[in-house]
Amino acid sequence: MIRITIDVRAVLIAAVVFLCGASGALAEVRPARIFANHMVLQCDRPVPVWGHADAGAAVTVAFSGQTVETKADAAGRWRVDLKPLRASVVRQQMTVRSGDDRVVFDDVLVGEVWLADGQSNMEYRVAQMAKALPEGQAMADMADLPAVRYRKIHDRDAPQPVDDLKDAQDWVVCTPQTVGNCSAVAFVFARRVHLTLGVPVGIIDCSWGGTPIEPHIPIEAFTGHPTLEKLAALAKANDIDGIKALPGGTYVRGSNWLPATIYNGRVAPVKPYAIRGGIWYQAESNCGHGEDPRDYEQKMRALIRGWRSVFEQPDLPVYFVQLPQWNSYAWTYAREEQRRAMAVPNTGMAVTIDLDNANNIHPPNKIDVGERLACWPLAQVYGKTMEVSGPLFRNAKAKDGAMVVTFDHVTHGLLIGGIEGVGKIVAATGDDAVLHGFELAGADGVWHDAQATIEGEAVVVRSAEVKQPAAVRYACAPQAAKDKPWNLYNGAGMPASPFCSDWSLMPYDPAKNPMK
Repeated sequence: MIRITIDVRAVLIAAVVFLCGASGALAEVRPARIFANHMVLQCDRPVPVWGHADAGAAVTVAFSGQTVETKADAAGRWRVDLKPLRASVVRQQMTVRSGDDRVVFDDVLVGEVWLADGQSNMEYRVAQMAKALPEGQAMADMADLPAVRYRKIHDRDAPQPVDDLKDAQDWVVCTPQTVGNCSAVAFVFARRVHLTLGVPVGIIDCSWGGTPIEPHIPIEAFTGHPTLEKLAALAKANDIDGIKALPGGTYVRGSNWLPATIYNGRVAPVKPYAIRGGIWYQAESNCGHGEDPRDYEQKMRALIRGWRSVFEQPDLPVYFVQLPQWNSYAWTYAREEQRRAMAVPNTGMAVTIDLDNANNIHPPNKIDVGERLACWPLAQVYGKTMEVSGPLFRNAKAKDGAMVVTFDHVTHGLLIGGIEGVGKIVAATGDDAVLHGFELAGADGVWHDAQATIEGEAVVVRSAEVKQPAAVRYACAPQAAKDKPWNLYNGAGMPASPFCSDWSLMPYDPAKNPMK
């Protein structure tokens, strides 16, 4: 019998020596979890790639003929920037290496990447639209679009910015079988951009239903306006009652209603992923029962300013959806706040006031919403010749006992129209060719229904009850009467936004929007 004697101490020493000697070769590298199989990288601009590795370890990123090297800092963080890439539907691999450790991402495309955010109407899925809308079902059935990719972020809110996403997930390739879980608005938007440009489109969706705008804004952006600064201070002090009482405040229902908390958990781990721009659909939770929509414009400015800072693009395009009809007093004021936010350069607003939503806070027609939203970047970012908006109020002047209203975005003229089904605007004829929704007020501030007629590229508004008009307004109510739809369009079939020429005659009254 052969007896084998093992020196346990020697074996342990040898193992330790081996592991220590191999530590450089086996250095762990972990790219940020937004990087995954099937992702889309932004074309025509530098592409940051970042993550973690052992402190001081060398890291190499290889993609599309580029190889970039760096070293992790003392905390193990690293970042490289790929040079601008050309859009391509060719499936490629990205390799991230440190020592002998290697991470490979397959089926990577290069194209246009958009951040989508907001609350439930952005979160509203294609499957929901398809169930409620025949045209939505038809669009889902035809969604064999392998160059359209989608990444939904589900992470929770956080009190401080989070360094990385909790879980690694592949991006979803758009097919009739997978499209159901995509945001309907974001899908329609991405589909239109893809079909028009012929390049891949990726969507990163950070939306969270039932939340106001404040938690989506980076805390550093709560500056430059008293309401923003007070909100940040009250949140820091955890003064929930103070936030409720603040003009422009909300009834905080949880941590995900506090300033910056959703940004911290969902957007901070994604930045500075290279994106082309952002789309936003929200405001419902800033003008619900007991909510105060005042200063929403300033919050939109903060959101845009914050996104531009964290994504390292000072002119980042941001496009948003104006609230549709809904039987709530505050929505009228929120729509005006949204319209005013368009004063920020490189922004645009999709008007949806003409869509018949049957008082449904989640209207299923997300097709018209997404298509109208896509017009803005197609024209402003990608240089396509097309109208981006319906008539937007420019000014109003009193003349001969009437108010003459002029608009921007009337290069195709003005018309009285109506929507028939999805995506079809028809000009009114005969007895239906009457403009609705216009009102006049005199110096007494009392509003009266008025008669409006199109004269060239202007609308002339008169009322027998207002001999000397001081102000004019259009669609300034929660909803239109069923028999008097708001029906001013331009010749491109785009609806006019609600407006009031003098908002001092429409003071907001919180008592008319109490908590129920």
